[in-house]
Amino acid sequence: MRIQQLAYLEKIVEKGSINEASKELFLSQPSLSNAVKDLEAEMGIQILRRHQSGVSLTTEGREFMIYARQILDQVNLLEGKYKAGTPRKQAFSVSAQHYAFVVHAFVELIREVDAAEYQFTLRETETLNILADLTAFKSELGILYLNKFNRQVMEKLFKDSDLEFHPLFTASPHVFVSRDNPLTKQSSVSLEDLADYPYLSYEQGDGDSFYFSEEILSTLHRKRQIKVSDRATIFNLMVGLKGYTISSGIISSELNDDKIVAIPLAVEDPIQLGWLKHRQLELSPLGERYLALLKNHIQGYGFAIEK
Repeated sequence: MRIQQLAYLEKIVEKGSINEASKELFLSQPSLSNAVKDLEAEMGIQILRRHQSGVSLTTEGREFMIYARQILDQVNLLEGKYKAGTPRKQAFSVSAQHYAFVVHAFVELIREVDAAEYQFTLRETETLNILADLTAFKSELGILYLNKFNRQVMEKLFKDSDLEFHPLFTASPHVFVSRDNPLTKQSSVSLEDLADYPYLSYEQGDGDSFYFSEEILSTLHRKRQIKVSDRATIFNLMVGLKGYTISSGIISSELNDDKIVAIPLAVEDPIQLGWLKHRQLELSPLGERYLALLKNHIQGYGFAIEK
C-alpha cells in the first residue's frame, strides 16, 4: 500500500467518479482504475462499488476510508512541518437543511481559517442527500430536524446508515411571512389563518416523502402549494406572493434583508434541531470549531443548547 494510492482513492470518493478524478489528477482513467484495483487486491476487500453513474464506497470501503483519511492527515501534518512547499489544503464540508444559523457559523469558520489554501463546502440540500453525503463521507456534519411525526422513520435511517444524531435545541413552530403580509398584525397565527395564503416548501427530489419534508405538518391539505429548491427563492415568493412556510422561528435580517418576519404558529409540535455524523468518524478540529460557532449562534437567538 502506498500513500499515493490513498490520495488517489480520496479524490475518487470526493468526485464520485474515476473519470472525473482522473481529469483532476492528470492521470489516464485506466491507470487510476488499476491503482485502486491493486489496492483492493492487496487489502483483500472491495473498496469501491462501480456503477453506470460513477462509483460509491462499499461498507468495507467506508471503514477503510476512515483510516485512510487519518493517514493522509498525518502525512499532511508532517509535510506541513518539515517539507518545503504548499501543505495539503484545509478541508471541511457540511450538508444541511435550509437554516440561516448554519450559514452564519460556516461564514465565521472560514473567516477564522489561517491558511493560504482551503476547500470548504456548504450543501443546503434535500434531507436524504444529507444522509447520503455523510455515509459517503462527502460531508463531515449534517444538520436537520426531528419531530414526533418523522422521528421514528428518521432514527431508523440513522441506525441503518451508521449515523449518530446529537440534539442542539428545541423550538416551537413559527411561520415565515413577508413584513407586509397582513398576518404580521397578529401575535400568533392558526392553521385556519393560513388557509388562503400560498404554502411554500422545499422540494425533496426522488425522496419526496412526507417524512423527509423540511416543514412540519407536511401531510395537511393546502389549496395552494409551491415547492422550491433554495432559500433565496422561498423568501422572494414570500414577498412577491405573500406566501408562507413553517420553520423554527430563527430568521436572519442580515441574510434576508429584513423583509421576512417570524410569527408563532398555534400548534403543539416541537421541532428538535440537531447535528449528525458518521458513527465511525471522529470530528476534525474544523468540525469541532464549526459546532462551537453553531452553538454560539443558536444561543445568541435565545435558545438553550441541549446536552
